[in-house]
Amino acid sequence: MKSWFKKHSTNKKHEDSNTYWQLDNVYERNKESPYTFYKPRKAVTDKLKAGDLVKLVFFSDSDTAGSKGERMWVEITDRNKENFVGKLDNEPYHLKGLKLGQILHFGTEHICDTEYEDDDAAKMDYYFNTLVTVSNDVLERNEFNFLLKDKPNDSGWVIFSGYEEDEFTSNPNNFQIVALGVALNIDDSILAFINESPLCAYERNEFGEFDRIHDYD
Repeated sequence: MKSWFKKHSTNKKHEDSNTYWQLDNVYERNKESPYTFYKPRKAVTDKLKAGDLVKLVFFSDSDTAGSKGERMWVEITDRNKENFVGKLDNEPYHLKGLKLGQILHFGTEHICDTEYEDDDAAKMDYYFNTLVTVSNDVLERNEFNFLLKDKPNDSGWVIFSGYEEDEFTSNPNNFQIVALGVALNIDDSILAFINESPLCAYERNEFGEFDRIHDYD
């Protein structure tokens, strides 16, 4: 966990406490999971000014009440290019080293949401709200090679790694429903055919691309 903090966060120490807290680096998180972790577009963050509210993700190095992080709103009080000063606009629930009204220094890379409309946020809603069924083997391998759409509910897609045995696929406990974005984080090439009507199936070919199986029964 500590190595994750070093990679994704900016360490701060509250001046009246021994509790350390970190700001999540939204750019890094979005780079790793572009379809499940939203970051505002530059056109949106360029608009930000004193008086605007932005949301930051705070993490603690101590497990308080079973939670290590909170997303909280901060009111911008000053801006110098990509650097901001603001005051915490939420009362922290878990992170007791932070206080309502506390002055904070942060950068554009720490902003995970704003009050401005953003087309990318609408896309992210689609990736979250559209559901697919995946085998547990897909999630374990972080790989899939076969997709079947046989029902009109949700997105209708069932996604397989291609390595599952019949005994595995016959057990419903080996499958789970997840957001489409989870599958897109693995391979977003399926966006080219994700809205096709059932019945259809796709299989990855020797070149790593998906071909439609026209004679699928």
